[in-house]
Amino acid sequence: MTTTSALPNPANVTRLPGRDARRKMVIAAAIGGAVSLSLGVYGRVHDATGVPNLVFVEVRRMLPLKAWMATAAFVLAIVQMISALAMWGKLPIRGRWVAPAHRWTGTVAFLVSLPVAYHCLWALGVRTTTTRTLLHSLFGCAFYGAFTTKMMLLRVKRLPGWTLPVAGGLLVALLTGLWLTSSLWFFTNVGFPGL
Repeated sequence: MTTTSALPNPANVTRLPGRDARRKMVIAAAIGGAVSLSLGVYGRVHDATGVPNLVFVEVRRMLPLKAWMATAAFVLAIVQMISALAMWGKLPIRGRWVAPAHRWTGTVAFLVSLPVAYHCLWALGVRTTTTRTLLHSLFGCAFYGAFTTKMMLLRVKRLPGWTLPVAGGLLVALLTGLWLTSSLWFFTNVGFPGL
């Protein structure tokens, strides 16, 4: 006699994506691309103010503050990657706390990144004067587009198993690129400031 607990759970069975899932994946990617493109166009055509402010509050030491905030977001992204690997069974970390930790570190990383992005777009704009600033601008615009896409994909049923890990990995890679072209550059070329 077979009990219901021995039957496979349909949610755990890997299935091929349905037509609806593929359509939603394309829509999510298109909307994410539109977000990236919109940020890039705005950052390029907007007259940068050059004012060191943080959401309408003037900050005298804005660049060091941004470097530290971006570093906090980067560290949280690493925690995100580790917790995602644990959730997918790739690390020997177990516990009911892993999934909530993954969600909360992602939320906090995103919130910490917003004032930094605001200042970058409003005060500095998209810069193409050096390879570093060009890459930083591209990484920043792509990050928010990729974030939008991933958040939309979380609501799509019957996704291929690779979709969310690839979307999450892309976010970590883009945030790493942002950190390397901003905070690490600042710490090694300008100075390692206190807050």
